[in-house]
Amino acid sequence: MRAIFLSLLTSILFMNFNTKESPASLHYLVKHPQTENNKTPLIILLHGIGSNEKDLFSFADQLPEKFLVISARAPYEMGKDSYAWYEADFSKPKPIFNKEQAEKSRNTIIKFIEELKTKYTFDDKQVYLSGFSQGAIMAYSAGLTQPDKIKGIAVMSGRLLEEVKPLIISTENLKQLNVFITHGTEDNVLGIHFAQESNAYLKQLGINAVYKEYPEGHTISKDMLSDLINWLNKI
Repeated sequence: MRAIFLSLLTSILFMNFNTKESPASLHYLVKHPQTENNKTPLIILLHGIGSNEKDLFSFADQLPEKFLVISARAPYEMGKDSYAWYEADFSKPKPIFNKEQAEKSRNTIIKFIEELKTKYTFDDKQVYLSGFSQGAIMAYSAGLTQPDKIKGIAVMSGRLLEEVKPLIISTENLKQLNVFITHGTEDNVLGIHFAQESNAYLKQLGINAVYKEYPEGHTISKDMLSDLINWLNKI
């Protein structure tokens, strides 16, 4: 799994790409739970830049069976089987990104949740987002700005965009948001300081996240996945 993530990221670090926007309704893969009713929790998987909906769906069978699992494809096409939530340039010390696309994707994810309500039976008070890298960034963006619609977020090797902070409103729903953060101390794409700074900011908001660091690079390791599954089993 690590090799897949690193090879994808290595190929795009210095790439300039033309994006083509797909329809607002996101493409996705689905794994149904053993029992699907109005108490079923929903988890939406959000992949990283340059990947697609098949990536995180590769571990869908390992997630708790109680969840309806949806793995979404990002709306901006980079190339064959390659998508992004927004354009990004990693060639500078601080990533540069397309702010308009990031905001549009945030709204698209919220709209997507509403669309899913018309197609599947699940508890709309038990909606979770789990993302890796750019997908983790989108989990932060959507979850912190719409805590009335999202119960929890799992952030794997991501960061919180400064541009999102003004959109965050302190409410009881926000303080009750479940947050799980994993990050590698050897991450050379999004450094560990991004995770540490985000966790500190969440504490200012009254959110006590489950925070874990690992001696890993920019990846989802076996231990990270195991801890994610344990977290999901407890919520």
